[in-house]
Amino acid sequence: MTLPVATRGKYQGVRQIIWFNWPFYLIASMLVANGATLLTVFPLPNYARDACLLALVGAAFWLAASVLVSHYIYDCSALYENTWIRRALPAAPAHWANFHAGFDEFGPLLTAAFGPGTIIDFFDAEEMTEPSIERARNYVRASPGSIHARAAAIPLGDNQLEAAFVFFSAHELRRPASRAQFFAELNRVLKPTGRIILLEHLRDLPNFLAFGPGFLHFHSRPSWMDAIAAASLRVQHEFSRTPFVRAFVLEKKPADV
Repeated sequence: MTLPVATRGKYQGVRQIIWFNWPFYLIASMLVANGATLLTVFPLPNYARDACLLALVGAAFWLAASVLVSHYIYDCSALYENTWIRRALPAAPAHWANFHAGFDEFGPLLTAAFGPGTIIDFFDAEEMTEPSIERARNYVRASPGSIHARAAAIPLGDNQLEAAFVFFSAHELRRPASRAQFFAELNRVLKPTGRIILLEHLRDLPNFLAFGPGFLHFHSRPSWMDAIAAASLRVQHEFSRTPFVRAFVLEKKPADV
């Protein structure tokens, strides 16, 4: 199925999350159904009944929570409005780039806000091996005009960008060294007064409550801070885009810091 990224349906966000992660939802649904059958049909020892009930409640909770939270984040919040992006920048950038891993929902939004920019797809099949990202890439093809490049070798000149947007994509770089290299490249192509906006879920309590074991796909705040610091960048400010999504506005670290 291919949908145009410029037009979002009322339930598009939650549909995408379910499709990208359908094995999880299938397993959780089967666990709930089978657990309910065991509890109602078969006589079980107390310890087995308690274990089955616990698994049933956990699976049902995360199944419902992940769907409801995904709908809230991706369909009901102001995530896809450009006003918060504009407020995060000191001025509208004349030269900007959007970095994605083959699933670009924000390129059209950024183009509408700031005019034409550069769209870079840094998908790496050797490192990004999780089936969910392949399903995402097949769901909505890369934006027309996307430049495919390695995250460690961005095809832009030094000090070229006034803004770099990295929305829900950098976490696909699973190795800390890869993230550090990517941010070092962003530092290189960023003008001294430029900004990087990093938008990500975090491996934290709210995302655990919402997505259960799936929150392990995200990285912790300290791991992001390590990658940012290793690239001689720093957080200029940060803010929440719902309790489950964090935005970091990054800038170059002064040479004497």
